[in-house]
Amino acid sequence: MAAKKLTATKVDRYKPVMNDESHADGNGLYIRFRRGQSGSVSRTWMYAYKVGTRSVYLTLGDHDASLPDFDVALYRLAPAARLTLETARRIAAEINDWRKRGTDPKDFIQAESVRQAVESEARAQADALMKAKSDVESLTVRDMFDAWLADGVRRKDGNAELRRSFAADVLSKIGATAIRTLTEHDLRAVLRAMVDRGVNRAAVMVRNSLTQMFTWAGKRQPWRSLLVDGDPMDLIEIEKIVSPEYDLDNQRDRLLPADEIRELRDIFVRMRAEYEASSDKRFGAQPLEETTQRAIWIMLSTMCRVGEMTMARWEHVDLDAAKWLIPKENVKDKVADLTVYLSAFAIGQFRQLREVTGHTDWCFPARNNDGHLDVKSISKQVGDRQAMFKKGKDGAPRQPMKNRRHDNTLVLGAGKNGAWTPHDLRRTGATLMQSLGVSLEIIDRCQNHVLPGSKVRRHYLHHDYAQEKREAWQRLGEHISLILAEPGVATTNTGASGLRPHPAVGQPVDETGSYPRP
Repeated sequence: MAAKKLTATKVDRYKPVMNDESHADGNGLYIRFRRGQSGSVSRTWMYAYKVGTRSVYLTLGDHDASLPDFDVALYRLAPAARLTLETARRIAAEINDWRKRGTDPKDFIQAESVRQAVESEARAQADALMKAKSDVESLTVRDMFDAWLADGVRRKDGNAELRRSFAADVLSKIGATAIRTLTEHDLRAVLRAMVDRGVNRAAVMVRNSLTQMFTWAGKRQPWRSLLVDGDPMDLIEIEKIVSPEYDLDNQRDRLLPADEIRELRDIFVRMRAEYEASSDKRFGAQPLEETTQRAIWIMLSTMCRVGEMTMARWEHVDLDAAKWLIPKENVKDKVADLTVYLSAFAIGQFRQLREVTGHTDWCFPARNNDGHLDVKSISKQVGDRQAMFKKGKDGAPRQPMKNRRHDNTLVLGAGKNGAWTPHDLRRTGATLMQSLGVSLEIIDRCQNHVLPGSKVRRHYLHHDYAQEKREAWQRLGEHISLILAEPGVATTNTGASGLRPHPAVGQPVDETGSYPRP
């Protein structure tokens, strides 16, 4: 039986009599038949050889099964070979050749397995390095921005404005550009597109943010390796990009002179009177919110910032003691707590405000009373009512925005002095205080500025100037009351509008800072 060769037909059709039978083909090759309990028959190719008196068995695999790549390479077979009778004989012949050369088959297979595993791991590592290099080289501006947001920048608003400005003007243009191919020209084009639509200040802000981002990236991998030609922002000269007439130092000098302050008062009165007189208030033009009107007069009379005021809580406002505490966390750059000593005029504004919002924790609550009003809300309300100065992304007049006002009801002085912003009220208040003879040092302290001078001086000199600041704010409030006591240029009698007359110059004003009712 040992001398009789197997045939493909026998291998495929043979039904073993016993549960376990082995049939030899010669040259150490044989096939093992095993019958399972269900009657199925398994066929496994084996190779056997002697090492001294010890028999060694190699399992080649199941009959007609696809051979793994390792076996294909080991036995030098055709790709995708199957373990047929013919293939098994070729494998046996290959093993016999090894033995003739004095190589133990089992040891050789184990050594080859280790060698291929090492080579495979080396290839995998090389591929991983290549992929990593490819991934790094494909990193984009958006990838850098995301990494910078995660680890490199944390602004007071939670980076909300940074996300908005980059999404609108940077990522939409060069977000998909690979860092390794990014040039100064790409960045300059982004900034010029902003300048072309008239937003010079926004272009400068984006330039500053881009500079900060690339400086951060240039100190870290993998970004540093991609900036082989240096930081492209170093080559951006913003003064050659912005409009020639733009004040690059952003030294905005807009002030509201006395006649514009009175005009603003008259606008508030007129808008309210026209709305009250309208036959159908559903279609009448809504006046500026009462809380926003109070905010404007508070900012003018205290010189506070719009964000500091918007975040004010009633627990920090003591009208009996004429004090308003602005906590350090609400102050720009968190310089220090600021106690504002309220003038009679400012107290009057806060009292009117308390009639509207005193039932909440916040002086300026959000619509749903969940937290304070958005810090940009008042600026938007003021800006939306000066539409003539607003431009769209294409540089043309800005189109009306959904659920936003779009008119010129708050334009002052016929627009000849340009638009005004809530921050201009802070500058106006400081300038009025200066005109009243208040020293510059006290004005700076009222505005909570970081004062110049040596650290030694700031360390040893701790007088709080409370009395001096109280007097300065009181003088400012009195002066604003006098300005508002004078007649406006447009409204000097009741007429058909129903407005009451303004008092004569020098007539006393009440504690609200308004002229008294007749």
